[in-house]
Amino acid sequence: MTLIESAKMNDQDPQAYLADVLDRIHDHKANRLDELLPWNWVPKSTPQAEAA
Repeated sequence: MTLIESAKMNDQDPQAYLADVLDRIHDHKANRLDELLPWNWVPKSTPQAEAA
């Protein structure tokens, strides 16, 4: 419940957040788990802006 509410508070879709995190966590490096927290999470399917 806390993860769902945290996702909502950070303007994330809770279902998309949980599905993506559960899919990625098995091979995610332990020292980079902070990237999967709701306030740092970037969906894998979202292209990141390229430097000009």
